[in-house]
Formats: sequence, C-alpha cells, structure tokens
Amino acid sequence: MKITFWISLFMAFYTYLGYGILLYIIIKIKRAVKGKRPVPVVNADTLPDCTLVVAAYNEAGIIREKIENSLALDYPAGKYKLLFVTDGSSDNTPDIIAEYPQIKLLHKSGRSGKIAAVHRAMEFVDTEIVIFTDANTMLNKEALVNICRHYSDTTVGAVAGEKRVKIEETDDASAAGEGFYWKYESTLKKWDSELYSVVGAAGELFSVRRSLYKPVQPNALLDDFMISMLIAADGYRIVYEPDAYATESSSENVSEELKRKVRIASGGIQSIIWLKKLLNPFKYPMLSFQYVSHRVLRWTVTPFFMILSLITNIAIVAGPGGWIYQLLLAGQVLFYLLALLGMIMEKRQIRVKALFVPYYFCVMNYAVLAGIIRYFTTTQTGVWEKAQRKVG
Repeated sequence: MKITFWISLFMAFYTYLGYGILLYIIIKIKRAVKGKRPVPVVNADTLPDCTLVVAAYNEAGIIREKIENSLALDYPAGKYKLLFVTDGSSDNTPDIIAEYPQIKLLHKSGRSGKIAAVHRAMEFVDTEIVIFTDANTMLNKEALVNICRHYSDTTVGAVAGEKRVKIEETDDASAAGEGFYWKYESTLKKWDSELYSVVGAAGELFSVRRSLYKPVQPNALLDDFMISMLIAADGYRIVYEPDAYATESSSENVSEELKRKVRIASGGIQSIIWLKKLLNPFKYPMLSFQYVSHRVLRWTVTPFFMILSLITNIAIVAGPGGWIYQLLLAGQVLFYLLALLGMIMEKRQIRVKALFVPYYFCVMNYAVLAGIIRYFTTTQTGVWEKAQRKVG
C-alpha cells in the first residue's frame, strides 16, 4: 500500500512540478558547460520568404481586426504573403476578406474541418516558410521576423510562438486558470527548446519549413501538434520563440474551457497512438524523454495516479500510518477543498483568484479522464464546435 502511494504521489508530482525542476537543473548544467545557445541575429536580406495562413470559420465578428493586425506585421517588402481559407463559412467572413486585394482568399461552401482547409491552402503556398495562426488571435508586430530568423539554422524544422491569454480583473476561473497554465507552459517550453526541442506546437502561432510539411489525417484532433511532431520525428528541432506571441481572449466560462480541454485530451490519446514511435528512447533519446515527461504522462496516467494517491493515503492513515502520511493527506484534502470552494465561488460569480488555480487544475485533470473516455467511445472527426471566447 505504501509503495503504491509513493509511486502515485511521485508520478503526479513529477508530471506537474518535478519535470520542470529537473529541466531547470539540466539547463543550468548545460549553460555552465556549453554556454547559452545564441539567438539568431535578424538580417532583412537573409530572412526567408513566408506565407501567413489563416483558417477562419464564421469569424465575421473579428476577422477585420485579424486582417488589419496581419497587414501591420513587420516583414521585408516582397517576402510576405497572406492566405486566408474560409471553407464552410456561412456568414460574411469571405466577403470581408475579399475587400482586401493583398490577401489570397480560398473559399468553398462545404465544411470539412480546419485541417482539411489547411491542407487545401498548402497547395497554394510556394514560399520556403509557412506560418499558421488562428483567426481569433492577434500577433505582435515583430512576430514574423522573430520566427523566421531561426530558419538560418538548418537543424530547425519548425518554430512555435507563444500563446498569451488576456486576463481582466473581473475574469472568472477559466481566464485566471488558463492564464496561469500558459505562463507555466511557456516557461517549460523555453527550457525544452534550450535543452533540445519543444514537444509540439500550439495552433495559435507556429511555423514550419514548407518542404517538411506532411499532411495529417483529416480526423486529427490536434493537427497543429501532429504537424510539428512529425517534423521532430524526422530529426529536426522545434524551437520556441517567446518574442513571437499570439494573444487571445480566454474561454467564455469554465464550461466552454472544459469542452475545449476534453477535446484536447481526446486528441492527446489519438496523437500518442499515432506517434507511438516517439516512445522509443533508443531511436529518440532526448525527444522521447521530453515527450513522455511533458505530454504523455499528462494525457494518460497522471490523473489516475492522483486518484490512487488520495485513496491509498486515506487507507494508510486509517491503519497504522505515521505522521508524515497524516500531513500529506491533510495537504491533499486541503487542496481539493480549495478546488471545491473555487467551484462554488465560480458558480456564485465571486472572484477569488487564489481559488481559481486549484479549481482549474482539477477541471483540467477531469478533462483528461473525460477525453480518454470520449476517444474510445466516440468517432473522432476534424469538424468540431469551437469553444466560445470572451469578447473584447
């Protein structure tokens, strides 16, 4: 019983905190031995041609802002192209885009999902680099330059930008929790990138070499993750660039955020199955270590270990357990009580941000369990209802 408890507790700790601590120590040692990896210098003459691809579905409310943001990005004249694909949109999103002659617009009435639209768009991309971004995210002015400078290194196959979530003082747990989560994720990605490679890219902002792009299956749930990891599987690094960032509003509420997280969790299981070759540490020694530590554990066993550590802790304390087990049980119970209190406060629209993090953490792990069930009990499709986000 005690062995089971300590294994469960260790795995839960390692997944969310231990890996970050270990990564930090390894990075410190690496810097002391080899120095910090130099950041590529921006040279306008050597920056590669690039295309910004935006897949938009019924985004009439924000698409004009996205267009203006995209047109205002810094990049050498003649080296930057814009391509928007609006397949399936039934509002006036395509009409708004058509007002801008600088943008190549692709549109057809049938809706096959985002990844099908992206694959279709890629047939029209003829630049060395392609950059993907969501229609509801706004990029910083230097984003393209900061991304594309990394391609002077031939070992780089993809570059992941940073996702930032707008947080307001009056926002709920979905915003506070999501914002905290992405700040922590960004730190881990910086260290992952410095050690060897980022483990996958987020669709809000990432780029790849056009020659390395591989179409993924049309029912892929995490197409951005799959596209980038297939490039990593070919031996190229995915670099993280925090100075290229996409800013978006948080989910409208916890229910909308849960819907999004369940889909991501289901997509995580799908990706692990499709990318099972990356679990081979003999073929991918560093990438496999990073992949399992940063992704696989979160998407598979860790929520079960959390439950198991609580159950075994209760059983041990009920028997001849020592004070250390009583203290650990008290800590676990307190954490879940704070999460419960956070849920109650959320439902009553009382904003206590200190309680949002444990609540969001529990919602996130519940989503993993729900996502696993969803993957094995439902048919997966690339067409899905997007989570509603706050306006403004």
